[in-house]
Amino acid sequence: MLALASAFGLLRARRDGRLRVRTKDDAVRLSASELGAELGERATLVQFSTAFCQPCRATRRVLDEVAGMVAGVAHVEIDAEEKLDLVRRLEILRTPTVLVLDAGGRVVRRAAGQPRRADVIAALGEAV
Repeated sequence: MLALASAFGLLRARRDGRLRVRTKDDAVRLSASELGAELGERATLVQFSTAFCQPCRATRRVLDEVAGMVAGVAHVEIDAEEKLDLVRRLEILRTPTVLVLDAGGRVVRRAAGQPRRADVIAALGEAV
């Protein structure tokens, strides 16, 4: 049992915060009205958070920095508790969850957990 729990912990730590492509998200497009904010000119970083989520604060700082570095990129933070219909539709299971949207609002990358700055920048390269 201890070995199984350790293996699960190592796997989760390795996958946490990785921005990956999910094929069923390819057809998902989000509009400004669904997000409650305007989409970025070139791309949008959407963060689903909750009030008591500690990694959400660090994720907010990373996404704000990246959005400030790249022209035409917006960062939108959504309280998951307020937008439960959207959370269910997108199958958000934990916070923070980050979606990278292209200029048209199509989801190109998704991460559950706190992403690294370099991964976010690389994902923006695909969206832009």
